[in-house]
Amino acid sequence: MNFSPPRPVAPGRPKDPEKRAAILDAAMRLFPARGYDGVSMDAIAQQAGVSKLTVYSHFDDKESLFAAAVTTCCEELLPHGVFEPAGDQSVRAALTAIAQGFTELIMDERAIKLHQIMIAQAGQKPRLTEIFFGAGPRRTLDEMETFLRQAAAAGALDVPNPAHAAAHFFCLLKGIRHMSVLVGMCPLPTLEERREHIEEVVDIFLRAFSAKACIEDAR
Repeated sequence: MNFSPPRPVAPGRPKDPEKRAAILDAAMRLFPARGYDGVSMDAIAQQAGVSKLTVYSHFDDKESLFAAAVTTCCEELLPHGVFEPAGDQSVRAALTAIAQGFTELIMDERAIKLHQIMIAQAGQKPRLTEIFFGAGPRRTLDEMETFLRQAAAAGALDVPNPAHAAAHFFCLLKGIRHMSVLVGMCPLPTLEERREHIEEVVDIFLRAFSAKACIEDAR
């Protein structure tokens, strides 16, 4: 049974897709490397090979460009489509695909640096924190919550509180290793370490929310 959420309507075509892509690529390079305050619209324009006027024709200000850069980085590694499993895909396979994309995202060097920047500026720039959370973590949580609601409606899972379950899933995936990487205590996990961790987390999640498991427990 297909329990995929509806696909949102695609935004209108930008004025110049290639220039917009170049601007976003420059922003995704510069913000993690220099921090938010260390990046100017002039620097982004120079890195992208366009004029400052062109940058402003696509993005109103640095805040909107930062939000778009975070969103684009997330969509590259954890695209919307991963939350829309095929009709014949098992819930385990769907959860594993989501877990793999999320793990690649949080362990991406750009994402690690952006998290470190947010931690360093915690409490100093609440507006920037809101932008980062809304463009990255909030978007991911919302997508997962919708996925879980659809899976529950299809009878594939029994999830009393999809919002809480979505947060639990991602927190399990982060584990202690993500924090250790953020503070420089250990290197990025290997592919094998990631695979083993993902399998363990998916097993734990299914034991907690599998519809079949809930029925058997009730007996």
